[in-house]
Amino acid sequence: MSNDQPKFEFEKGALLDASCKQVIANGVSSMLKTIGDDVDAQGTADTPKRVANMYDELFEGYSIDPIELLNGAMFEVEYDEMVVVKDIDFYSLCEHHMLPFYGKAHVGYLPNEKVIGLSKIPRLVEMFARRLQVQERMTQQIASTLEDLIQPAGIGVVVEAQHLCAAMRGVRKPKTTMTTSAVRGLFKKNASTREEFFSHVRQA
Repeated sequence: MSNDQPKFEFEKGALLDASCKQVIANGVSSMLKTIGDDVDAQGTADTPKRVANMYDELFEGYSIDPIELLNGAMFEVEYDEMVVVKDIDFYSLCEHHMLPFYGKAHVGYLPNEKVIGLSKIPRLVEMFARRLQVQERMTQQIASTLEDLIQPAGIGVVVEAQHLCAAMRGVRKPKTTMTTSAVRGLFKKNASTREEFFSHVRQA
């Protein structure tokens, strides 16, 4: 490590230890110097430390086990109608440019003897969002994990998001929205079941 790289005291985090955060902070310091900024200025002196702590928070999804996340929150209930959890806000970072994409996820499933606690579906969305992602993969991961762990008769996931990599750079179209979906089981096989789910998603 270069002698001119400052050492910082970092917040305790879930994913990164102090040595890992120092590596990130050193990289941020080098980037600021390369673009000609003054890393000793009042506004940026602690920026490398702040960025390192921020990444620990934004990437905490890597440190979460979905089995542990859902453990103890599955209940045997005699209910076989559709369950839909809508408008789950999320924020993620695209793996191509490390710029944010954000929006809402909608998840529905048909129970097969088991239902899941209401808070666990938003927590699962959050877990996958807090990783470097592409929207298509995140949508599939949410569906696959719920399918594996609660084994429903069917499941559907819709994700709607805006991507700052398309708004701030490149094509520079800030109002562009991307929608992805994943359907499994009866949501895929049965047109009326699938349409019922999408009609819930479309409702304001």
